Amino acid sequence: MQILSIQSAVAYGHVGNSAAVFPLQRIGVDVLPVYTVNFSNHTGYGAWRGPMISPDDVRDVITGIAERGVLGQIDAVLSGYQGDTGIADVILEAVAQVKAANPAAVYACDPVMGNAESGCFVAPAIPDLLREKVVPAADIITPNQFELGYLTGTEPDTLESTLAAADAVRALGPRTVLVTSVERPDRPADTIEMLAVDDAGAWIVRTPLLPLKANGSGDVTAALFTAHYVQGRDAAAALARTVSSVFDLLERTHASGQRELQLVAAQESYAHPRMQFEVAQVR
Repeated sequence: MQILSIQSAVAYGHVGNSAAVFPLQRIGVDVLPVYTVNFSNHTGYGAWRGPMISPDDVRDVITGIAERGVLGQIDAVLSGYQGDTGIADVILEAVAQVKAANPAAVYACDPVMGNAESGCFVAPAIPDLLREKVVPAADIITPNQFELGYLTGTEPDTLESTLAAADAVRALGPRTVLVTSVERPDRPADTIEMLAVDDAGAWIVRTPLLPLKANGSGDVTAALFTAHYVQGRDAAAALARTVSSVFDLLERTHASGQRELQLVAAQESYAHPRMQFEVAQVR
């Protein structure tokens, strides 16, 4: 499997492609990473150095890949945080080129906008751009519960309202939706859930809620779910493998006492997930 991953990159730590590429490689995926920024570290530190890469330069890199004649070998295009409004057009152009070369290829979009604790943390134009232009072109999206609410103009909190919001966003275009950070008022204390919905049904899985903020964990989640889903077209199996891997990554990170994801140390969790959580069909 080959995935063209168009995301940010950092030298120190693990977000964007610097979080997604290694786990994908560890499960046997050949990744073509294209960078949208090349920063010293993620912006959560409040200070960083390095350039944002212009949309024209990102486009030029993708053109160079196309000139190698390999677009037909790509199985999926993956995108995450979009720092510049012009990047959306570049990504959609790349998706169109890849699908023209390989009609079976899919586009997986992580519509990064914010979360329930922080609210929106992207440029003001990005959320509307994602909702109106990017998400309708996607086959797979991986929003958290907060982002799902923004995309649908709802406030999902119960299982029923979250499923309804997933159906509403699927009506926009993407057939497969992974909802992360699902928090229902009736869930057991100190737990969190993840929900996957596609044409075959809907499945949910619950894990302990670990007391840490882990920048980049959503990027790992989107990457692993995309690869597992594209490989087997089985949402329940992709959900089970992804949740197992990501939980063990987060648990190892928490135990380390470090701020950055212990991405390399947790590598066996990607290659050989423990499958320790039950996935329940809810529809």
